[in-house]
Amino acid sequence: MLKKITLKKIVIALIFLLVIFQFFRIDKSTKPIDLKLDFISITNASPEISGILKTSCYDCHSNQPSYPWYTNIAPISWWIKHHINEGSHHLNFSEWESYSLKRKNHKLEECVEMVEEDEMPMTSYTIMHGNAKLNASQKQLLLSWFKSLKDSLNTSIKH
Repeated sequence: MLKKITLKKIVIALIFLLVIFQFFRIDKSTKPIDLKLDFISITNASPEISGILKTSCYDCHSNQPSYPWYTNIAPISWWIKHHINEGSHHLNFSEWESYSLKRKNHKLEECVEMVEEDEMPMTSYTIMHGNAKLNASQKQLLLSWFKSLKDSLNTSIKH
C-alpha cells in the first residue's frame, strides 16, 4: 500500500512539473537573411548544394532555423533550442562573410571533417528529419564542394 501511494505521488508530481514547464517557452524568433553575408549566396552554391545545406545544415547553423511542432513541448524544446544555439555559435552560415579568411578556412576544414566522419548532420537530428541524412552521393558532392572552397580560400590567403 505504501509503494502505491508513493508511486502515485511521484506520477502526480511529474505531471505537475511537465505542466509547469510548458509556461517556459523558447524564443523562436529568427533574424532576417542578409544575402551579403549568407554562405549560399556568397559562394554561389549550385541549387543541389543549396538544397543539401538548407535541408541538412541550416536548421542548426544559420539564423533561420525551422521549429517543428514538437518544439512546443518543454523540456524537449529547451534541448532543441540548446542544440540550435550551440550549432550557430560554432558555425553560422548566415554570417559567413563576417568571418575572417583564416576562420572561414578553419570552418571549411571542420565541415569536411564532420561530414567525412558522419558527425554531421547529427544522428539526433536525422532521427526526426530523415531527409537531412546525407546519402553517399550527397556526401561526396558536399565534401568535394567544401574542399574546392577551401582550396580557393587557401589561394586567397597565400596571395
